[in-house]
Amino acid sequence: MLDALINALRAPDIRRRILFVLVLLVVFRFLAHIPVPGVNQNALANVLQGNDFLQLLNLFSGGGFSNFSLVALGVNPYINASIIMQLMQGVVPRLQALSREGEYGRTRLNQYTRYLAVPMALIQAYGYLAILSNNTISAGTPVIASFNLASLLTITQIVTLTAGTIFTMWLGELITERGIGNGISFIIFAGIVSRVPQGIEAFLASPDFALGTVFVIFAVFAVFAVVYMQEGQRRIPVQYASRVRGRRMYQGGSTFLPLRVNQAGVIPIIFAISILLLPSQLATYFSNSANGLVKDVSLGILSWLDPHSWLYAGLYFTLTVGFTYFYTAFTFKPDETADQLRKNGGFIPGIRPGSPTRDYLARVVVRISLAGALFLGGIAVLPTLISNLAAGSVLSNLGLGGTALLIVVSVVVETMKQLEAQLMMRNYEGFIR
Repeated sequence: MLDALINALRAPDIRRRILFVLVLLVVFRFLAHIPVPGVNQNALANVLQGNDFLQLLNLFSGGGFSNFSLVALGVNPYINASIIMQLMQGVVPRLQALSREGEYGRTRLNQYTRYLAVPMALIQAYGYLAILSNNTISAGTPVIASFNLASLLTITQIVTLTAGTIFTMWLGELITERGIGNGISFIIFAGIVSRVPQGIEAFLASPDFALGTVFVIFAVFAVFAVVYMQEGQRRIPVQYASRVRGRRMYQGGSTFLPLRVNQAGVIPIIFAISILLLPSQLATYFSNSANGLVKDVSLGILSWLDPHSWLYAGLYFTLTVGFTYFYTAFTFKPDETADQLRKNGGFIPGIRPGSPTRDYLARVVVRISLAGALFLGGIAVLPTLISNLAAGSVLSNLGLGGTALLIVVSVVVETMKQLEAQLMMRNYEGFIR
């Protein structure tokens, strides 16, 4: 990996791409420090510190939510729009047909995703302001002093946040098009990495080297496990028969169909934690209700869904496993894969083409998805368990560490793959010349 990075920096065109990515990330981090007007920063810091739901929003905004900056929404609306479009492709025939039309279809779907991201940004900007306007610190100071759709300040805040999201989407697409790696993932990556110096500073303020050593060992093991599972594949052998097209005869050959162990990525964790934290956030609104029954129910929900409770950990794990199967079923279509193999003259040795191939692929995906689902569930729950065991230490703030770790490692691995592919293309061009 280090050799590939050094060789990439030596190549002028790849070096320019890397510098281009770094410059755009600096621009994004600069915007993340320009706050939206009308926000009490001290109250926001106190509310954010004790609210796991807002910490999750801050994670996927690339760190822009912690200051409620111009890019406080980050790429959340775009991510939500992308998930909605992927789910709709399974139920809307027109979108399903577009997904099969190659580059043209992908371009149109990306355009629809951008259009959908704009109203999603408007809705989420309103939701963020509504959430913060209902959160106060002990002194009773609200995060948002004035929240009213009839006021010019609120309209300005919503428009500013939406414009920041559109600009962030543009930065991400520029990184994808002219840089290295996936731009949207890089923006989230930059926000996560930006919190590392703060963590180091907090540790040095009250150092515990024995606990720090344990944390480093755990981090190395966790990174190894993430890389191992993210790169894990089940390779299905595929044999192609000889075929004649026009006047040319193509010789048959053998290859394999790679099925990833974790095809869902980090999406199941996002779904699971969103479902778990939303009832807690709603219960917070009614925890001070004048109605005794409503107040008791709200306090009961807050107690049951405490992020440090074993019930919460169990529900988190179960939902993550369930959503892994759900999302994998949407992203991998055994019937379409079997049909493509049949049309191209391919078959799996020992399995007849058509329905038997479809059933075989479905069984294999169900089996290997179990390992991926258990892995995601473990990554999601393990930091919470460690924070319970190390309560009162610097490790007690790792509630969302599993998700952040999975994103960081995945971005680094995919970026290194693209760098190696760029270097390989340069070698091929040298041979051709």
